[in-house]
Amino acid sequence: MRKKINATWRLFATGFSFFCFGLGGLVLWLVIFPVLSALPGRRLQKISRGQRVVHYSFYIFIGLMHRLGVMTYEIVGLEKLNRPGQLIVANHPTLVDIVFLISRIEQASCIVKEKLWHNPFTRGPIVNAGYISNGDPEKMIADCVAWLHSGGSLIIFPEGTRSVPGRPYRFQRGAAAIALQANKIVTPVTLSCYPSTLTKAESWYQIPYRRFHLAMHVGDDIELAEFTQIEPKSIAVRRFNQFLQDYFTHQREIYEYYGK
Repeated sequence: MRKKINATWRLFATGFSFFCFGLGGLVLWLVIFPVLSALPGRRLQKISRGQRVVHYSFYIFIGLMHRLGVMTYEIVGLEKLNRPGQLIVANHPTLVDIVFLISRIEQASCIVKEKLWHNPFTRGPIVNAGYISNGDPEKMIADCVAWLHSGGSLIIFPEGTRSVPGRPYRFQRGAAAIALQANKIVTPVTLSCYPSTLTKAESWYQIPYRRFHLAMHVGDDIELAEFTQIEPKSIAVRRFNQFLQDYFTHQREIYEYYGK
């Protein structure tokens, strides 16, 4: 009986959390961001304000899920993040990965699906925080490189979408191309979630048997010198992409072993 009550509460709390997320997106779009847009400042200053607002909003959201008993979390190596011109490369096991990352990184851009630009619940943060569309791959790469060169931080999921549990990683080459063209700081972040939930194969209401635990482990910066010297550049991108895929595959094996 106690387990059933707990599961019912977590189902309600999960639904309530996502309701608040959607409502918050509308409030940001219709109320907060119009006020910020009216404030004086150059484009980068306005983007900086927008990113800070999204950061604190996501921080509150993660705190809400934690307080309601939906999730617990741990962070190892946070001091390695929040550096100018930093490319953060992460795996993507759950729906809330980007929210969790941005809640811990005060100012960062990220790549978003083109269709989300037309979603009223997500349009406000996307436009006002200067996020980058994946609609045109060549423009996307150029915009990401320019953002890193301007001193901005960028979060990328090389998979392009959430992982499918039990399947090997298949990284797209966009992240590798951006990293080598920008030639800035590249920091890997491994995310793990136990029990598995909010994956690509699950709906939000398919809650696990207990509250889930989301762990974020920040690795050491990746040296790019051996890859930037490779010619032609297409081979360099392919090899670095394989390096990233092998790195995260190894990390997943480690954390799956200790997570079970």
